Amino acid sequence: MKVLVTGSAGFIGSALCVRLLERGDEVLGIDNLDKYYDVNLKKARLERLEKHANFTPVFMDITDRKGMAKLFAKERPKRVVNLAAQAGVRYSIENPLAYIDSNLLGFANVLEGCRHNDIEHLVYASSSSVYGANTTMPFSVHDNVDHPLSLYAATKKANELMAHTYSNLYDLPTTGLRFFTVYGPWGRPDMALFKFTKKILAGEPIQVFNYGKHRRDFTYIDDIVDGVIRVMDKPARPNPDWSGENPDPGTSMAPWRVYNIGNNSPVDLMEYIGALEEALGKEAEKEYLPLQPGDVPDTYANVDDLVADFNYKPAMPVKEGVKRFVQWYREYYSV
Repeated sequence: MKVLVTGSAGFIGSALCVRLLERGDEVLGIDNLDKYYDVNLKKARLERLEKHANFTPVFMDITDRKGMAKLFAKERPKRVVNLAAQAGVRYSIENPLAYIDSNLLGFANVLEGCRHNDIEHLVYASSSSVYGANTTMPFSVHDNVDHPLSLYAATKKANELMAHTYSNLYDLPTTGLRFFTVYGPWGRPDMALFKFTKKILAGEPIQVFNYGKHRRDFTYIDDIVDGVIRVMDKPARPNPDWSGENPDPGTSMAPWRVYNIGNNSPVDLMEYIGALEEALGKEAEKEYLPLQPGDVPDTYANVDDLVADFNYKPAMPVKEGVKRFVQWYREYYSV
């Protein structure tokens, strides 16, 4: 089938496109090659995709309302996966309007395209950041999440609400996926693993926030992609037991769902750094710093719904995942 993937030059988007193409789908990939991080890395990811005859790249910003409307009307994909977004918690403090444009206006254009072109299922990226000030572990999609700690998190929560209205008003099946700290080959340079690797190899100190007392549900890219595809292939349905008297935040009377995708096994940041040091064969010089604005101390995903509905659970051990990232990094950068 024809699948439209936004953010196709991104970390998750490019990996998803590879898997869809390998299984025989036709993929329409939208990306604007935003300069938030190294554009050459994004181009290299696209080069992997352009080897496939069934991949069509479209260089467009999802905030282009007319362009998006024309593209949907012309191509008429069966399913859509929206991964285009301005990412990063800390950057949302520096440049908040970038998040309003891409994550809200852009997502509205995606919803409109789906609404007017009989899309069978819209799957979109949410984030573990939506849990914000929640401290009950593990994080559950059935918990209320109304206290975000960053604008990035607020836009992701808004995406879930926007999708719900379209599911309710237009019977559009939508599923939001709350990603938990994705890592692996072809990853993002603004993420900790990438930054740590670069600095350790250069003999520079790494910044360890919250004095190393973070715990993160690190999730390997292949596990993420497997989950996205399983979800995409099974359009959301209404929950017949949903009640307005006791509303369940994770389901709806409309064809709308949200799921956590995390490793369901949080790892101490210092253990994560230790796995990286082992893979590099080099010890890191560490600069310990306080918790940064917008950050949360711990993340831990309850994935029971994902297991129950899709017979799926991420499985890559962190030590092996970090090792594979280092192998890719050394090869890509010839280090």
